[in-house]
Amino acid sequence: MAKMVNFYPVGIQTFSNIREGNYLYIDKTQYIVDFREKKMKYVFLSRPRRFGKSLLISTLECYFQGKKELFKGLAIEQLEKEWKQYPVFHIDFNGKDFTQAGELEKTLLTFVEKQELIYGRDPLATTLGDRFMAVLRIAHEKTGLGAVVLIDEYDKPLLDVLDTGLKTFDSEGNERLLEDRHREIMKGFYSVFKAADRDLKFVLLTGVTKFSQVSVFSGFNQPDDISMDDRYEALCGITEEELYSVFDEQIKAMAARYKVSEDEMKYRLKRKYDGYHFSPSMLDIYNPFSLLNALDTQDLSCFWVSSGATSMLPKFVDNMELRLRNFEHCPILRKTLESSDVINGGAELFLYQTGYLTIKSSDEFGYFLGFPNQEVKQALYEVVLPTLTMQSESDIISLQSSLFRQLGTGEIADAMKTLKALVADVPYSNKKLASMDMEERYRLIISTILNAIGLKVEVEHMLATGRIDLIAQTSRYIYVIELKLRNNGGKKAAMQQIQENQYLEPFKADKRKVIGLGIELDEEGKGILDWGITS
Repeated sequence: MAKMVNFYPVGIQTFSNIREGNYLYIDKTQYIVDFREKKMKYVFLSRPRRFGKSLLISTLECYFQGKKELFKGLAIEQLEKEWKQYPVFHIDFNGKDFTQAGELEKTLLTFVEKQELIYGRDPLATTLGDRFMAVLRIAHEKTGLGAVVLIDEYDKPLLDVLDTGLKTFDSEGNERLLEDRHREIMKGFYSVFKAADRDLKFVLLTGVTKFSQVSVFSGFNQPDDISMDDRYEALCGITEEELYSVFDEQIKAMAARYKVSEDEMKYRLKRKYDGYHFSPSMLDIYNPFSLLNALDTQDLSCFWVSSGATSMLPKFVDNMELRLRNFEHCPILRKTLESSDVINGGAELFLYQTGYLTIKSSDEFGYFLGFPNQEVKQALYEVVLPTLTMQSESDIISLQSSLFRQLGTGEIADAMKTLKALVADVPYSNKKLASMDMEERYRLIISTILNAIGLKVEVEHMLATGRIDLIAQTSRYIYVIELKLRNNGGKKAAMQQIQENQYLEPFKADKRKVIGLGIELDEEGKGILDWGITS
C-alpha cells in the first residue's frame, strides 16, 4: 500500500497526473502482474460509473508504455523487471454525446487517423475496420511488440441511444434506428480483434453494462469476464482494509468535526458509502468517488448521484415508484446475474450492473440483491418521490429539507404538518395506487418520503407482540410509527396498539430517544387527519 501526501485525486482519472502531482493513490498494481502471469489476453470488466475504471485503464496504459518511474514504491516495482514499451491504443468513449447521428463514426475515424499518423497507413485498407487492423499490424511490425488496446466505457455509444427512438439514415438513404446503426458499427469494429489476434498483446474493455456476444461481440474472441471473479473484486473501489490503513488520519478528523467517536464515524462512512459486493465472496467495497469526496470535503453528503448516475433509470425500470421497495431484497437467478445480456436480463440485472443494487447473499439457487448503502437508497427514493406524490421536485424539495430537520431535532408537531403537506391527497389522486388497499398506499407514500430524506427506514417490522408499520431512525431519535384509517379506530387505535403491544420496548436500550407515533388517516385517501405521541 503506497501512502502519499494527502492530496485527494477527486475527479482525476489519469495515473500519471496522480503520481506526478503527489496525490494519494491506493496501490492496485498487483493485479497487472496477475494479468501477465495468467497470460490473460482479452479481458472484460463491468463496474458502475465513477468506480475507478478510467483510472485502471490509465494505469495499464502507463505500465504498457514502460513508464517505470511512475510506479516507484508500488507493488509492481519489485515484480516487473522488463518494462517494455508496447504500442498502446487507448479508446475513451467518455465525454461524447452519441445521441448525435454520425458522432460514433467520427469518434472512431478520428481515433484510427491519429494512430495512422504515429505508425503509418496501409493505402490498400479502405474501410474503418480494415484501417484499424492494418495500423495494429504496422505497429507490431515497427516495434516488434504486440499492440495493447484499452477501451474505456465500451457500452456508452449503445446506452446513449438505447430505447430513445432516435433515427438516422444509412448510406443508401434508408431511415433506421440510431441504436441499430451503432450496434452494427460496434460489431464491425470489435470483430477486428479476432482477425488481428497475432498482432495483439492485451485487450481490456470496461463498461457499466454487459451486452451479449451476439449483439456486440460477434466474431470477437471470447474475453475473460472478470466482473464477478472474486480474485478481482477489489480491482476497482476501496476495501475496508484500504480505508482504515490509508485514511486513518482523515477519519479521525471527520470524527472530530462531527463530534463523534472514531468508531461512530467509521460506522457512518460504512453505512453511507460501503456495501458493494461483486462476487459471492462478499468482500465489502466502498464507492471510491463518494468516499474520496467525503474525505476531501469532510462532509457526509451524497456525491455519486450528483454525478448523473441516475440518468439511465427510466430506460430499464417502469413504474419504479411502485416497485422500488421490492428491490430491497429481490431474488435473481445465477445465470441471469452472471451471463445475461443487460437488454434481456430485466430491471434487477440492470440495477445491479449500474450500481443501484448489489449482492446481499447467494446460495445454490441464485442470488439476493439489495441496495448497497444509504447513499444509493436515498437517491433512488428521491428520484421516485416527485412521481409518486405527483408534485414537482422544486415544490417538494424545501418540504423534504424541513422534514429532515424537524424529525432530526424532535420537532414532532412541525414535522407532522410537513408530512401532511407531502402526503396531501396522493393516496386518492394517484391512480397507479388503485390496486393497493388504502392503508398500504399510505405506508408506501410515507416510507418513500422518509427514505428520500435519508432516514433509516424499516417497513412492517416483526416483533413477538405484533407488526410495526414503520420504524424511522435519525441520529437522535427512533420513531416507531403505527398507521390507522379513521374508520379502523384512527389515532386512538394506533396509540393503543403501540402501548399494548409494547412496540417501544425493544429500542429503549438504544441511547437515542424512542418515540411512538400514531397517525390517523382518511379512509378515502384524502391525507393525514391527526396524530399522537407516546414515549
